[in-house]
Amino acid sequence: MGDDKKAKPAAPVGVWSTVKPFVNGGASGMLATCVIQPIDMIKVRIQLGQGSAAQVTSTMLKNEGVAAFYKGLSAGLLRQATYTTARLGSFRILTSKAIEANEGKPLPLYQKALCGLTAGAIGATVGSPADLALIRMQADATLPAAQRRNYTNAFHALYRIVADEGVLALWKGAGPTVVRAMALNMGMLASYDQSVEFFKDSMGFGEMATVVGASAVSGFFASACSLPFDYVKTQIQKMQPDAEGKYPYTGSVDCALKTLKSGGPFKFYTGFPVYCVRIAPHVMMTWIFLNQIQKLEKSAGL
Repeated sequence: MGDDKKAKPAAPVGVWSTVKPFVNGGASGMLATCVIQPIDMIKVRIQLGQGSAAQVTSTMLKNEGVAAFYKGLSAGLLRQATYTTARLGSFRILTSKAIEANEGKPLPLYQKALCGLTAGAIGATVGSPADLALIRMQADATLPAAQRRNYTNAFHALYRIVADEGVLALWKGAGPTVVRAMALNMGMLASYDQSVEFFKDSMGFGEMATVVGASAVSGFFASACSLPFDYVKTQIQKMQPDAEGKYPYTGSVDCALKTLKSGGPFKFYTGFPVYCVRIAPHVMMTWIFLNQIQKLEKSAGL
């Protein structure tokens, strides 16, 4: 009788244990986005050449009000619901499969990096449409009135992009997006797992100190690995044709080469402090929320 009772919940537990890393990843990413969205808005405006962080902030407050900082929040949340759900979920599944193959031993850094690269590619492919909607919604206010697209929310943006430009336009600039995500997630995911092992096992840190320390390291590496790709991606996604219908860049490689020629390698690190302040807290918040969600699930017996 006791055995029957134990055997019954096996199916849902199997489904939940498969779905759980995806649900947790998406939820922690969405919570982090609600906190980080205003900083992201300022970062996009700085990259579009509207002055320093302080100038951009005061101009936005004066001309557009507080709501402007949360413009594109629906696209930001949709992006996390797709991109972070896919990348964190697939990273956990990939690493647990690799640990199984490794007979339960901790993975060497290069294997974690490979899992991070793969998870980043999967996440970015799934999340690319929402990413395009987000960039367009954030850049809209900076365009001349005649060129504005005036999307009301993320779903309106996606609908209009499909209606005006066709379904494949949702993956416009997806090449640079995927490459950037592979770089970012390799930096973020591999360094987090490695740092947790280091802080916990070698340094003897407590749980909260380990999570905060490892997520800070993870945030720095995510920023350093991905900014050059982010710079190129933003340039490609926001470019408009000139009077003759010609675009300034033919593609990412062309954009990268022209940038290198005109400004040297450090041009790609334009706005690194702001980018770091934008990426690292989101990465840290995602890990901290994820840790708290896992603790809640544990205490609830999930």
